[in-house]
Amino acid sequence: MTGKNENMKNRPCRSMLYIPGDSPGMIQNAEVFGADSILLDLEDAVAASEKDAARKIVSSFLRGFDFGPLIVTVRINAADTEYFERDLEEIIPCRPDAVRLPKCSSPNDVKEADARISEIEKKNGIPAGSVALHAMLETALGVEDAFAVATASPRVTALTLGGQDLTADMGVQKTREGWELFYARSRVVLAARAAGVMAFDTVWTDINDPDGLYQESKQIVELGFSGKAAIHPSQIEVIHRAYRPSYKEVRKARRIAEAAEEAARVGKGVISVDGKMVDAPVVARALRLSATASLYDYEEDEEI
Repeated sequence: MTGKNENMKNRPCRSMLYIPGDSPGMIQNAEVFGADSILLDLEDAVAASEKDAARKIVSSFLRGFDFGPLIVTVRINAADTEYFERDLEEIIPCRPDAVRLPKCSSPNDVKEADARISEIEKKNGIPAGSVALHAMLETALGVEDAFAVATASPRVTALTLGGQDLTADMGVQKTREGWELFYARSRVVLAARAAGVMAFDTVWTDINDPDGLYQESKQIVELGFSGKAAIHPSQIEVIHRAYRPSYKEVRKARRIAEAAEEAARVGKGVISVDGKMVDAPVVARALRLSATASLYDYEEDEEI
């Protein structure tokens, strides 16, 4: 795996905004929307009659447009469609940060996509592993195989939950409370953490219910998701608000990070903060929280 993709793993990515691949106006304004990442969509957001046009638009932007600090992912069409090969042939040479692979139900889905991407990278003189892979789990079988999918290739840097297709596969309705997805969410997060990759939650489809989005976003933050997908720019601020650590959490995380840095400097193997022993996973969490906190403004006298 290249250093580029290792760096992606360590960057906070609270929000991922879907942008239809056939919407050049939205694509060129992507940075204005304020998301941490964008998902240029060639799949569900694009009608069959517009697939070829969307692919050309996306590849043109990837080759010649400056997306600034945004992480840029392209959701390609599934492997069982006629568009899959053409998507890979045109998108991989453009070197997006990642491609999102829908309908991942087994490790073989990842391995086959990985092998094809590797062939295209080699043919185009691109270093192996340059383009990361986000595996989208949208079936009951995919959720059950989550860890195997996450570890099927070093190219996989994220698992992502596709809630709409998953609830359809389960034969249930998506509810505002979201309990029907609680097990799947927990399974995906645990698999992702065990594999050392990111975990991204599904979209909130009702753009007229920001309160519902906020409650769901708070829930997935508490479950441990790295970020959440959005279908409309208005949802980004709500998601970011849910991810904002409290000032009390930030102060503690900074103390832990400083103690760990001091321990490393003097060669101490044991870290103590506020009279309590701190182990490596707690330090890692503190560093992640500090990185997220750097995206927000805090007042020193903020109420805690």
